[in-house]
Amino acid sequence: MSANFEAKKVVVEEIKNKISASKSVVLATYDRLTVAEVTELRNRIRNVNGEYKVYKNTLVRKAFSELGIEGFDNDLNGATAFIFCPDETSGCSVLAKAVKDMPALETKIVPKSAYVAGAYVDAEGIKKLAAIPSREVLLAKVLGCLQSPIVNFAYVLSAIAKSKEA
Repeated sequence: MSANFEAKKVVVEEIKNKISASKSVVLATYDRLTVAEVTELRNRIRNVNGEYKVYKNTLVRKAFSELGIEGFDNDLNGATAFIFCPDETSGCSVLAKAVKDMPALETKIVPKSAYVAGAYVDAEGIKKLAAIPSREVLLAKVLGCLQSPIVNFAYVLSAIAKSKEA
């Protein structure tokens, strides 16, 4: 076996490990990104414990195939960036927020699809996932909903006690 073939096998294994360790993998077309834009995007993704990588489409296609994941053949064409994230929504959210904050990116990086929680998600689904708040925000909202009746009840009891004192 040639050294090139062995090197490709190592990269395919690396990709398979990243896909298996991630709850979401976002595929995006990128075109004419400057070094500063890529650096900013990588930093934003790194802040949510994700990783921005560029691999050859054929190697990613091979990794998906070996993992038994189908449906990405049409998306693995052209310049494709991959965002690996430890949760379902952060990759989509970071990408959407980066495009919103830096309008120059709107035409330079466009989401194609994603592999989220074992399922194929199209570009429209990525937009919907990006709109979902983070896990921490959702937990805070649930906690607020649970605390609200208790706080209101305590306020009513306090008002009754004060009215009896007067």
